[in-house]
Amino acid sequence: MERNTRQRSAIRDAIARAERPLLPQEVLDAAQADVPGLGIATVYRNIRSLTDEGELSEVNLPGENPRFELAGHQHHHHFQCRQCQRVFDVHACPGDLSRLAPQGFTVDNHDLTLYGSCKDCAASQVKSSGRRSAGGQSLA
Repeated sequence: MERNTRQRSAIRDAIARAERPLLPQEVLDAAQADVPGLGIATVYRNIRSLTDEGELSEVNLPGENPRFELAGHQHHHHFQCRQCQRVFDVHACPGDLSRLAPQGFTVDNHDLTLYGSCKDCAASQVKSSGRRSAGGQSLA
């Protein structure tokens, strides 16, 4: 078992505060508020250790680098914003998807990712579109 260092605590706390899966660079950026000299190699080493110990879970989205969240979440899915690329937890599930599998196949698990705009990016889009006239020229 790893010893609980200041860096390790800052990394764990950064992931917990985010309440969403983070890329290692996002972990570094957040954890540097507590430990300014923290480096990316230390983040990777601690993420690997915390994952091996079962404190963190890896979140894999197709074509993306792994993100990490606190372990222990009940079954859930994810939403990825196409503008800012952040990933958020979705604590809802469509339930049994076995009816979608080919006849004779058995479904033992599923993972669902929704894509679109997060509320921050959607609000920015509304503000941007509100400042343009019908002809597309800026009113600002």
